Parts: sequence; C-alpha cells; structure tokens
Amino acid sequence: MKRSLKTLGLSERAEHELVGILRMPESSVSPVTAIARRLVWAVLALFAAVLIVYLDRDGYRDVNEDGISFLDAVYYATVSLSTTGYGDITPASDSARLINILVITPLRILFLIVLVGTTLAVLTERSRQVVKIQRWRSKVRDHVVVVGYGTKGRSAVSAVLSDGIDPSRIVVVDTDQAMLDAASLLGLVTVHGSGTRSDVLRVAGVPRAKSVVVAANRDDSAVLITLTAREMAPKAQIVAAVRETENVHLVRQSGANQVVVSSETAGRLLGMATHTPTVVDMVEDLITPDAGLAISEREVEDSEVGGSPRHLPDIVLGIVRAGKLFRVDSSEADAIETGDRILYIRKVTPADD
Repeated sequence: MKRSLKTLGLSERAEHELVGILRMPESSVSPVTAIARRLVWAVLALFAAVLIVYLDRDGYRDVNEDGISFLDAVYYATVSLSTTGYGDITPASDSARLINILVITPLRILFLIVLVGTTLAVLTERSRQVVKIQRWRSKVRDHVVVVGYGTKGRSAVSAVLSDGIDPSRIVVVDTDQAMLDAASLLGLVTVHGSGTRSDVLRVAGVPRAKSVVVAANRDDSAVLITLTAREMAPKAQIVAAVRETENVHLVRQSGANQVVVSSETAGRLLGMATHTPTVVDMVEDLITPDAGLAISEREVEDSEVGGSPRHLPDIVLGIVRAGKLFRVDSSEADAIETGDRILYIRKVTPADD
C-alpha cells in the first residue's frame, strides 16, 4: 500500500516536491533589469513581426484597399501579437497566410509570454530549481553543512568561504526564511527545516558531507543534531558550539570532533580585555581569516621532514599527526615526520581575500 505524501520523509520525496524546502542559489537580478529585459524582448518580437508583414505587404488586404504602408504593418503586427485582431487588415495570399502560421503565431506566443512574464517566471523558476536540485543531489560530495545561520553560523560560513571553498558547496540549514534568503544571496545552498530532524539533514546531504558545523541556539538541540549527524556520517568532521561548559561532554559523546564553548570563550576575552586589551586584539586578528594574521594549516614539504618545526621560517604553533595536535613545545613535535601537517601563522595578503 502506497504511503501518502504527508507520510513521506523529506529525503524520500522527488525533486519537484523539495522546491521551497531545498533552494539552489540563483544569480540575483534587480526588478528594473528584469523588466527592462522583458521589454527588450517584446520590442524585438514586435519589430520582427512588423518587418515580416511589411516585406510581404503585397500578400495582405486592407479594407480601405489602398495598400499596406509601414504604419499599417506596425498596426497589424501590434493588434495581431496582442491578439486583439480587428480584421481590417488580413493576410490574403497563400504565402502571407503560411508566414502567419509559421512565424507570426510563434511571435504572438513569445509576445504573450513576455507580457505575462511574472506568472510564467514563477513556473520557470520552479522548473529550473527542480533541474538544479536533481543535478545537485546526484553530484554533491564532500561539502560543508552548517546547521543554524545565526551569528555563529554566519561567522563559520565566512571562515569557510575565506578558505577558498566554493559557495555552492556550502549548505545552510535553518528554520528562519529571512536567514536563508541572506545565505542564498551569498550563493549558498539552503534547506528550510529544523536540523534536529533526520530527514532535513538527509536533504542537506549530511551522509555525504565532509564537515558539519552545528551552530544551534540551544545546547540540547546541538546534542541532538550532533548525534543524528554522526549516525548519518560516521567519518565526517563535526564541529559543534555550545553555550555552557557542562554540556561539552554530552556533545562530545554524541560524536562531535571539536566543541567550542561560546559563552566561556567570550567571557575569557572580556576578562582579558579589562587588563590586556591588546592581547584580545591579537586574538581577534588571528581568528579573523580575511585580515592581518591568520592561523592556517599546511602539509609538510619533503625538505622539512626530519627537521625541527622551530627552525622553519613560519611561526609554527604545532604539528598535526594522525589527526592529533601536538604543540610546538611538546616532545612529540621535536622532529617533523612524513604525513604531518603544520599549524602555523600566516600573513593574509590581498590575494587571499
């Protein structure tokens, strides 16, 4: 027995049923530009019809029987394309009638499409979205899913974009349509729904995602989202933000690789700012990827293997070995090994922006 549409999960629905929930980025065009384009097409269609009628004017009959002038051709094309059709000028010869069938009628349809463009644009947009969603769902791999597009989510997206990730490979999940509209303007793929629902996360492609950023407003939501995402994507890098330190272990047990305590981090910075404000400025500079200095990670070069990270020209903070970070002052970081990655401070140049 078939289930009704209401009982189907989002991930089981066809592409045309996801329009309005999953939204692919579109190039933004101002209303004035859109109207101007439609007017240009309407004028071109009208001009083509006028030219065709005037060149074949001997095949048309006027009730005044004084021949077809250029003004008569403009008049006939206008009333014909607008489907007014007074009948005072009619195609009389076989060639004129054939041209009306093969050329004028398609131009009339084009003209009406332009005039009724607002309604048809909605239908066209829906069709384009269906095609884009179908293509995206079949090809998306190793993308980044950001659950929650509040202050934390927007900052996370900015950092990911600064690393050179294409906006179309970032998926934002949120229940606030205004937030999703803002994300769409940046070229991001958006999914309207709650990240605590498994079917919403499936639509966002979490099972095939490379990284998942959990930026929920509530810690209990962060725990549930992390748990669901980890079940879907056992190998994905999951980073979650929580408000309270006491909830860190819950999020880690749910499967998060990294947990950021937003309130505690903000509190530390506030406290430091009371007596060492310049330190706070430096920290802000380091965690802002598009200005000044930035913390980055790179692969080691063959010539660096066996050497000490302290002797590198870069300001090295640590070594990442087998997914584990060793600070530069630890004994494990005395010598660089093959396969290590260097965590260092780099200067952001205009080319990086």
